[in-house]
Amino acid sequence: MSFVSSPPHAQREQPRAGDVVLAAVLTAALCGPYLMFGLRTIVVGSMHVMLPLLTTAMMTVAMIWRRSNPTLMLGVVTFAGVVQLLLLRYPTTSVVVIPLAAYSFARWTDGRRSRLILPLGAAASVLGPISWMPGLVGYENPMDAGSTSLVSLAIFYAITVMVCAGLVITPYAIGRRIRESVVSQEQARQAEVQRYQAAINQREAAGRMAEARARAQIARELHDIVAHSLSVMIVQAEGGRAVAAKRPEKAAEVLDTIASTGRDALGEMRRIVGVLRGTDDDNADYAPSPGLGDIPEMVERAGDRISLAVSGPEPVVPETLGLTVYRVAQEAVTNVLKHAGPEASAEVSLTYLPELIVVQVVDDGPGHTSSDGKGHGLRGMHERVASMGGRLVARPRSQGGFMVRALFPMPGHRLPDEHPFPPQSAPPRFNHPAHSIHDNPTPPHPRSNP
Repeated sequence: MSFVSSPPHAQREQPRAGDVVLAAVLTAALCGPYLMFGLRTIVVGSMHVMLPLLTTAMMTVAMIWRRSNPTLMLGVVTFAGVVQLLLLRYPTTSVVVIPLAAYSFARWTDGRRSRLILPLGAAASVLGPISWMPGLVGYENPMDAGSTSLVSLAIFYAITVMVCAGLVITPYAIGRRIRESVVSQEQARQAEVQRYQAAINQREAAGRMAEARARAQIARELHDIVAHSLSVMIVQAEGGRAVAAKRPEKAAEVLDTIASTGRDALGEMRRIVGVLRGTDDDNADYAPSPGLGDIPEMVERAGDRISLAVSGPEPVVPETLGLTVYRVAQEAVTNVLKHAGPEASAEVSLTYLPELIVVQVVDDGPGHTSSDGKGHGLRGMHERVASMGGRLVARPRSQGGFMVRALFPMPGHRLPDEHPFPPQSAPPRFNHPAHSIHDNPTPPHPRSNP
């Protein structure tokens, strides 16, 4: 971050009021003696008074731009000083302006440009006393003085040079020190502003990420609820039509299943919409989210083509883990109903281990589907499983059918990098010999991107 050493160009054209007043005061104070004591000579045009008066006035007037345009100020002061150096043999009252000009140029100019005044001041400190010597000591040629006078002149000259150099170096150092302090404070302020803005941006980004995660989670919930419920209702309705023709007494059970599935789906959607609206509905159904214990009922509603195999006692898990396992099994069953074909059957296997929960859904369908391949079912399952620290495998089987396998670590445990499928899990109950648990993947299946 760079610090602006002087006002923008549009502002530099307008001198500040305080500098105008300072220039007027200096002009009156330094040019006044020439006007008071040399008015008669001015009238007749004597250069002994006109030249120092004009050059001093130039230097004092240049103070108008000492902050708004310090380069212009230095140029005018340098020009007037060179004229005095060449044409005058004694110092003038304009010497008072030199320290102010050195300070102003160092204070209001950046580091590299401000050093320009040092060689100018050094040259003036050496050449100025040489020009003034004849008028100060009364010798046009210093060699006309005796040896004692020469030593005195040398000492006087050295002191004069040091005084002149001090009139430049001291105010320059003060101006630089003040400028560096102001620049440091400004940089610290800008850094604090940037840190504050970065913190605001970080909070906004975190809020947007949280909002995006919430939307994605809600979208997954709605997808699972709607897709599964509608798939079950469609399967039950299609099966009910055939059952009603052969066994009319069974039609009522099918209709009850359809109605129950619709009511449950409507209740869950109402709960999610209530969360989105942020309203308190006294009539809302605040039933707990589904979990491991609800998977058997979900499989039973899916129809006779879906079977369930459970190995091990059902563990007590956090609600988020139970809901995730339920949703993954639900989505896998939904994919079977939608894509495996009307004659396909499938098995849902739940394996409960002390450190692991394994969910596997395997079907024997050909995989015919009318999907456009742009759904989000498998991606949603991957996101759900990953959020619990688990791993998901979803792939077609080498001899037909499809397999979805999800591994969830129990709370307090971590899933190994490579975890074999546990031997305690029940194998699929199909009579098809090709349905081995450890099959190899094949080229893309119609359900590889549902």
